[in-house]
Amino acid sequence: MDAFALLLAATLNAGTVLAFAALGLLINERAGIVNLGAEGMMLVAAIAGFAVAVHTGNEWAGLGAGAVAGALLAAAFGLLVIWLNTNQYATGLALSLFGAGFSAFVGIKYTQEKLPERLQFQIPGLADIPFIGPAFFRQHVMVYIAIVLTIALAWFLYRSRAGLVLRAVGESPEAAHALGYPVRRIRLAAVMVGGALCGLSGAYISVVYTPLWVEGMVAGKGWIALALTTFATWRPARVLLGAYLFGGVTMLQFHLQGEGVQVSSQLLTMLPYLATIVVLVLISRNATWIRVNMPASLGKPFFPGS
Repeated sequence: MDAFALLLAATLNAGTVLAFAALGLLINERAGIVNLGAEGMMLVAAIAGFAVAVHTGNEWAGLGAGAVAGALLAAAFGLLVIWLNTNQYATGLALSLFGAGFSAFVGIKYTQEKLPERLQFQIPGLADIPFIGPAFFRQHVMVYIAIVLTIALAWFLYRSRAGLVLRAVGESPEAAHALGYPVRRIRLAAVMVGGALCGLSGAYISVVYTPLWVEGMVAGKGWIALALTTFATWRPARVLLGAYLFGGVTMLQFHLQGEGVQVSSQLLTMLPYLATIVVLVLISRNATWIRVNMPASLGKPFFPGS
């Protein structure tokens, strides 16, 4: 039971990484923008957050720096695809390639750095409950923030006027523009908020989850987060559940290795990505279901003068 509690705790921790990034990408896509640059933004944010945490000794400063780095890269992406009308898919891929190279270059001198020891967070009283305490109530604060953020985002999208406007921009930017809404500015704001959340995810990896800096340490999590938005049919609660599902698959490989299961380590490492492919294949079999839930203008450019 203790081993299972530790597996659940690790699942929540790993799922938080995916949750922040996927929620950010969901905001982008609800506004009609596809950003394939999540991996690059997370890598740049990871090194930015780690560097700031090393020099300040404050993990919250590091997380904030990661969010800022992600928002700045997203702003550059937004200016290119929203105002200059560059191809969203090509620009996103270029951002991923840039982030991988830039983070590797900047991070060379940080590969041997270590962060100071962090106190173990726990919720008084609840953390001492057998099984439940170690599994759910000894997590980093960011784990609980991800849950609160999911609830807040669901309320924002479906219960607030601003959320309705955001979804309207994603469904029909022409109609929103005709009603007087600044579609381009709304899209840019959504892209920057999404980038900040991706950056927060990247910084969480290097500052809290690992915590260290290694070149390419995001290791495809940005792509899994991108797939999660489709898996969750663009709904925040499903994004969180999907993040925990994929986080559990990721942690299962280490749990099985620790239990001495005689399975190739390479095969176990493939599990999260194999699960991603299987899920996407199953979802894509029902094209109507995706079409009904997907924002109608997703990936399509908008020209105010047309």
